[in-house]
Amino acid sequence: MTPSPHPAEALRENPLLTDLPPDDAQALSRFLEVMEVEGGESILREGEPGVDMFFVLAGSARVFHAGLEVQTLEPGDHFGELALLAERPRAASVVADERLTLARLSRRSFERMAEERPALALALLRRVVDRLGLQLVHMTENVGVLLRERTLPRRTSIEIKVFGVTKQVPMGTLLHTVLPANHDGALVVAALVDRKPTALSTPLLADAAIEPLTTHTWEGREVYRRSAGLVLLEAAARIGVQLRTGPSLSSAQIVELPHEGDHFALAELLELEIRRIAEADLPIVEELWAVEEATSHFAAREWEDAQAMLRTWRDPTVRLVTCGTVYALSLAPLLPRTGALSDLTVRPYAGNLLLEFGSPVSENLPEGVREVGDPTLSMRSAEAPRSSEMVVEHKAWLRTLGVDSVGAFNLRCIRGDVSELIRAAEGFHEKRIGRAADLIRDRAPRIITIAGPSSSGKTTFIKRLTVQLQINGMIPRAISLDDYYVDRDKTPLDADGTLDFEALEALDLPLLQTHLARLLAGESVRTAHYDFVTGKSHPDGGPELRLAPNEVLMLEGIHGLNPALLGSAAPRDQVFRTFIHPVVGLPIDRLTSVSPADIRLLRRIVRDRHSRNLSAAQNILRWPAVRDGERKHIFPFLPQADTVFDSSLAYEPSVLKVFADRYLLEVPREHPSYTTAYRLRRLIDHFVTIYPDHVPPTSLLREFIGGSGFEY
Repeated sequence: MTPSPHPAEALRENPLLTDLPPDDAQALSRFLEVMEVEGGESILREGEPGVDMFFVLAGSARVFHAGLEVQTLEPGDHFGELALLAERPRAASVVADERLTLARLSRRSFERMAEERPALALALLRRVVDRLGLQLVHMTENVGVLLRERTLPRRTSIEIKVFGVTKQVPMGTLLHTVLPANHDGALVVAALVDRKPTALSTPLLADAAIEPLTTHTWEGREVYRRSAGLVLLEAAARIGVQLRTGPSLSSAQIVELPHEGDHFALAELLELEIRRIAEADLPIVEELWAVEEATSHFAAREWEDAQAMLRTWRDPTVRLVTCGTVYALSLAPLLPRTGALSDLTVRPYAGNLLLEFGSPVSENLPEGVREVGDPTLSMRSAEAPRSSEMVVEHKAWLRTLGVDSVGAFNLRCIRGDVSELIRAAEGFHEKRIGRAADLIRDRAPRIITIAGPSSSGKTTFIKRLTVQLQINGMIPRAISLDDYYVDRDKTPLDADGTLDFEALEALDLPLLQTHLARLLAGESVRTAHYDFVTGKSHPDGGPELRLAPNEVLMLEGIHGLNPALLGSAAPRDQVFRTFIHPVVGLPIDRLTSVSPADIRLLRRIVRDRHSRNLSAAQNILRWPAVRDGERKHIFPFLPQADTVFDSSLAYEPSVLKVFADRYLLEVPREHPSYTTAYRLRRLIDHFVTIYPDHVPPTSLLREFIGGSGFEY
């Protein structure tokens, strides 16, 4: 910016100054400094401090708020008056369109005016306040027109309850002002408003009970992860890279890249840009768009998944979220600002990148632990990760079918392709089970162990694998690990002092290993039996078993991948270890995908509600303990797996929806499980409904919805 001659006549075009007496107008010019600004140069930046007011004398400029152009400034306009009067951070950014001439009134000059010409300073102040008042009235009238179909609030205050204390607050109070930044040593990332997860930037419009949602909870960590993903996409856009977030791990997120390249250099660039965004503490803003406008926006940026999702959107409007120039579908709360994401790091990982969340969501997992959704489950070592063959093939197969996103899947269903999709999905499973059986035949093991997290479909998988093994001339003989529990009074306790039946020490390993060694030696063995009523173990109370040459032992349980289960009873080359779980979740857009963990929880809710009389609320409450057990007893041993079976079915959320929607609605609003139930209801609402009549009786899905052709 450089000084320029002062065109005093241009000031008279400003509505603040038109009726000033000539002497006052001439006096005012002595307190102004004329500036020249080149086209493209920023005069103000949103969020930065400032104390100057500006009058536009010549040229034009544009005003941006949260990345959106909101106004054009021309001669006769002014800006920056709020900072002059109240020393507020700039509410918007102003960028010169062309060479721009400005008259600047600094805070120091205004204070000098108040001393030397108090009447002039007061007159200018009155005009600024009057102008702001007119703008406020105009804005209020416009908002009233927009909200005419909605009943406007009839009171100015509401009653909220926070930490057991009830108080009155003004209508429109922002949530972040009534909650602390941290609670119980954890970051507060969102609020629970009557148990519904809500962004901290949301205004309160009705009486409600307010609770903090922190990173100590599963739902809170998801808020942090989604916010980190949005910042990653913004950083990628700034350096001209297209990518998408992939499966979520325990304390990190896989970042999927469309092309090969120098991943180390890209990781460094992304991390640097992420750090800049975090340091700028940008607002994460939710905006309401017309569906047609949002569809055009995503089409122009080649976000085909988001574009397809909006093709079946129920409402005329859709909420989008941004922290700069990248917009994503707003499907759940995010952090209010980017400043809390300063711990994010990026590094190369298994042919892609890994976005690590850092301390706010660290779960202190053992070294090498991997989460459901990790495509590197077939790794033999952490130093040489490679993607599971089935996962890669599954994704390629979905792309071939044209169902590589939730929106694309919905569109195919609407076109009448439901039966074809189901047959193809089930055929893919059958082919992969057949391949697993062929691999087992070629390896010729004497023991097959099968492990997987809760609701992964192990029971039906074993039934179908048994059929394929029989076709290959192998007869599986099953031993239940449950029959090898130690007496109940010898069962180890967990941290809460309750019996830990999932601990490896809950099994009589010496007895199990002795029986296995004898069976492999060709001996006849009377197996063990455990009486769950009395809690007593009977070492020889089970059926007698002897392995024929074409028979193979099959052991199913959470410790199936743990080498300590078999010890020295069986050489490694005589054991084939299998891991099963759902892994491929369809993306909704580049920020959000369907979580395999959510699919397993939905499966479990549906199965237990109609076959075990266990409510959705009870199941959701138990879920964190189930996940902790999986992390402790399964994930550390995933590199031991000889094969990985992906039990996900692209169509299953549409079928589970038939049952889960009602079961989730049964969760009372005041129940602690309501937060998760509400989120799961919103998830399945994105899928078209498919009735279970289409599902074949041999499907893994039948294990959860009933009607299976197998006997369990």
